[in-house]
Amino acid sequence: MSVAVALYTSDLRVHDQPVLRAALRGADEVVPLFVLDRGISAAGFDAPNRRAFLAGCLTSLDAGLRERGGRLVIRTGAAVEQVCRVVRECGAQQVHVAAGVSRYAVRREEELRAELARAGCALVAHDAVITAVPPGGVTPVGGDHFAVFTPYFRRWEAAGTREVMAPPRTVRVPAVDGDPPPSATAVEGVSPGLAEGGEHLARERLASWLAGGIDAYEDRHDDLAGDATSRLSPYIHFGCLSPVELVRRARQRGGAGAEAFTRQLAWRDFHHQVLAARPAAAWSDYRARGDRWRTDDKEIAAWREGRTGYPVVDAAMRQLLYEGWMHNRGRLLTASFLTKTLYVDWRVGARHFLDLLVDGDLVNNQLNWQWTAGTGTDTRPNRILNPLTQAKRFDPRGDYVRRWVPELAHLEGAAVHQPWKLAAPDRARLGYPDPIVDLAEGRARFSRARGLG
Repeated sequence: MSVAVALYTSDLRVHDQPVLRAALRGADEVVPLFVLDRGISAAGFDAPNRRAFLAGCLTSLDAGLRERGGRLVIRTGAAVEQVCRVVRECGAQQVHVAAGVSRYAVRREEELRAELARAGCALVAHDAVITAVPPGGVTPVGGDHFAVFTPYFRRWEAAGTREVMAPPRTVRVPAVDGDPPPSATAVEGVSPGLAEGGEHLARERLASWLAGGIDAYEDRHDDLAGDATSRLSPYIHFGCLSPVELVRRARQRGGAGAEAFTRQLAWRDFHHQVLAARPAAAWSDYRARGDRWRTDDKEIAAWREGRTGYPVVDAAMRQLLYEGWMHNRGRLLTASFLTKTLYVDWRVGARHFLDLLVDGDLVNNQLNWQWTAGTGTDTRPNRILNPLTQAKRFDPRGDYVRRWVPELAHLEGAAVHQPWKLAAPDRARLGYPDPIVDLAEGRARFSRARGLG
């Protein structure tokens, strides 16, 4: 009997799964394989929150495959070595995998292709698995990628997507040994409010989102206290949900909310095509501004701990610590505060986010940080988000701050955003710090550094 391997990476699902479906079409038996890659751990990306979430994803994927007569084969070690070992054990003629864009993913694919060729086995990489439109699916005239989102989005919308694939009815797996799925509860250092991973939960959340939440997305997606975003990003990051299915179902739903949600999915694809063309942008400035970043360990620690003295910034940072997730508006304003008001290197913030964010990856995390820092694709690189203006606009009653900064929970209304205006005795009883920087001074320092006068 012919055998193929479906190598899972960031596509941990059975619904709309081109890798699995292609492997099933080309062979009598398929080995659904996931490698707990030690290379990722060695590179410092095996953060506790993502490790715990991944455990839930693998358990759910194994259950989904078992419902169809199959199972997930899990191995631990170097990815290329483990895949080749499975190929030898089962005599596979093909290995199917989703194409990636990070340097690590591309290098892994190149090494795997070369090693498999020596064994007489072919590697087939599939596009439109991790993204809705492949990174090279739309390109500008005379260029390899779009550097500005708006023209990219126009082409992205016109390009359309492939059809959504139904999940397989049956998966036959040969006799190949594997490890049991890891346990999420065995992971130490996990954020206490971390969501649980897995395709089953992802599809439940998607169904609820499409049933009503998405309709208000255009009007409420920046509402910090309302928490009216989809919260699907961790499931999209691990591939529990297909971006193609999300785009097509949102368009089918229709309306302003669905259009705004689809635009966010397009931003994700936009960043993938940028990094595919410019891999160095993961850690180097996409557009260098000649910055000479400051290093102030006390200020950086205050930012990380949510002790800057600016309540809306601190609320967002504490949400990150507790949930391993942060509201998108919170991500923008905390990143702006670090890079523009404190004038600290965006890489410091990006690393902290990668240490905690359950949806953190080199594509969206790094390029969003650069966008905010003004070294990326933003067409207004010197914009500064004032935390007080942001708070009044997106948390006008202060409910978001009171939820995450308990020292200020007793302060009523918008007064919670400026506790330094209280009388000195009242401030002392709060147990909350004064601002670590004056906003006007921070703006002036940044303007001087960027040569803006």
